Amino acid sequence: MDDKNIHWDYYRTALAVLEEGSLSGAARTLGLTQPTVGRHIEALEQALGTSLFVRNQSGLSPTIAALAMKPYAESLRATESALLRSVSAEANEVRGTVRVTASEVMGVEILPGMLAGLQQSHPELSIELQISNHTQDLLKRDADIAIRNTEPLQDALIARRAGTISLGYFAHADYLTRHGMPADLIGLKNHSVIGYDREFPYIRALQKRYPQVQRADFSLRADSDLVQFAAIRKGYGIGICQVGLAQQHTYLQRVLADEFQIDFPVWVVMHEDLRSSQRYRATFDHLVKELQAMLQKV
Repeated sequence: MDDKNIHWDYYRTALAVLEEGSLSGAARTLGLTQPTVGRHIEALEQALGTSLFVRNQSGLSPTIAALAMKPYAESLRATESALLRSVSAEANEVRGTVRVTASEVMGVEILPGMLAGLQQSHPELSIELQISNHTQDLLKRDADIAIRNTEPLQDALIARRAGTISLGYFAHADYLTRHGMPADLIGLKNHSVIGYDREFPYIRALQKRYPQVQRADFSLRADSDLVQFAAIRKGYGIGICQVGLAQQHTYLQRVLADEFQIDFPVWVVMHEDLRSSQRYRATFDHLVKELQAMLQKV
């Protein structure tokens, strides 16, 4: 096979095997049969002249060649997805597909209601909502519109600030009845505190401002904000969550409001090339308007 004419499907299949760790898992993800997945991998290996996977007891392990190929295959997948979105509607019509990315809490607790209003106004518009606490690359078209907490620096991106979100410590009223209210941040050591597991850059920035907040003192550790928020609502202990979101649950009480608060901006961002397309513009403007209205009430 001419390696200059390798079908994209083979790269997509190899990426699925990389992510799933087995032929059967990739087959389920892609909606193919396991033999078809196997044929794709074999054809790709023959075309590239190298092995991509090694069988072991737990499934398939990627070779160095497969790992080197992965970011390029991911880029191909993102490009294919962006291409399909770009041709799914005419530029002057609010119909087709828009891919929106946001953090876990924003994507689960806040955006669905806002997007419901958008869909009512534009029933031919489809939204792909990707939730992740990792920043997606809009320049590579991993997504069309992003909700971010930092201002983008790239000139090719359009950004509108929607407001500010505040984080604070909260706990279920029942928990505070049982254990009492801590007098200060040092007093948190005597409580069940919900916090992070891995130290990401923003966590290190938090520790600089509040050195009393240390991973070793956490009774429950999870990198998922949704897990932390669920644990707070279930009365596990004291944890950090959005002030406006916590205020929607009357049984949650603010803890150490005078000593601990983190404020960060909310930006709505998209690539400047999308501004002439009505479906992207309508989605962008709607999210800015809805987020501004929500954040002004907090």
